[in-house]
Amino acid sequence: MSNTITDTNFNFPGQKSVYKGKVREVYRLENDLLVMIATDRLSAFDVVMPKGIPYKGQILNQIATKMMKDTEDLVPNWLIATPDPNVAVGVACEPYKVEMVIRGYLSGHAAREYKSGKRSLCGVSMPDGMIENDKFPEPIITPATKAEKGDHDEDISREDILSRGIVSEEDYLQLEDYTRKLFQCGTEIAASRGLILVDTKYEFGKTKDGKIVLIDEIHTPDSSRYFYAEGYAERQERAEPQKQLSKEFVRQWLIGNGFQGLEGQEVPNMTDEYIGTVSDRYIELYENITGETFVKADVSNIQERIEKNVLDYLTT
Repeated sequence: MSNTITDTNFNFPGQKSVYKGKVREVYRLENDLLVMIATDRLSAFDVVMPKGIPYKGQILNQIATKMMKDTEDLVPNWLIATPDPNVAVGVACEPYKVEMVIRGYLSGHAAREYKSGKRSLCGVSMPDGMIENDKFPEPIITPATKAEKGDHDEDISREDILSRGIVSEEDYLQLEDYTRKLFQCGTEIAASRGLILVDTKYEFGKTKDGKIVLIDEIHTPDSSRYFYAEGYAERQERAEPQKQLSKEFVRQWLIGNGFQGLEGQEVPNMTDEYIGTVSDRYIELYENITGETFVKADVSNIQERIEKNVLDYLTT
């Protein structure tokens, strides 16, 4: 669709390198600056869909930057400015090689491990007698580290992180403290919107001067799981699935059309009409999570808009 951005090829002043992830593209500039562009690409089952989703990049970027600003008094972060709805500019950091996953409820990966009979995840005990989506007595931190080969995260315990020297003990204790503070704040923000922050992940980096800061995204539908608070208890009593606020609806549509990212499967065609409904759902996500009305940016020429806004920021 012409009103989406699915790839960029900018050449900003002082540009040193470009990294392209599944959704975000990161331009590293001189003076330790990063320009992170959230595209409209949609990833599911580790596969990028052929067509972009209108406003998705803007939505993810604006949720993340809003949440960064709402939590900056608790935890320092990498963000400096947002010169465009799809762009965040921040300080380049050396990322820690662990993701700090924190879970308030027995859901997703934790629930699957629990159903298989395990009562420990990443070295953290899980109580007996729980059912899927029950609340833990207190949130648990279950870190993950990137595998040396491939893109799949691997569970890892605090003990292994320290014994393998992935993170120093002093730094890791700080990461845990920041993770709990952010999750508590995110939980309170979600509750004020009638939502439950179920689980999420945070990524951190260290600046050149040795400061630990929050990087990447925070409390977005791509990094977090939310339930609607209304009816949660009743659904649990009846052992019914919880009403989620996430991109799970896309995964279910793909499954229903015979695609789960397995070898030999083809991505089903997404009509413009269906893509429009996905865009509408992402706008719904934005408004529920932030409590604000979504304002659509001008998408008549997104590439030109982004380039102009970033150049104006860098040259003023």
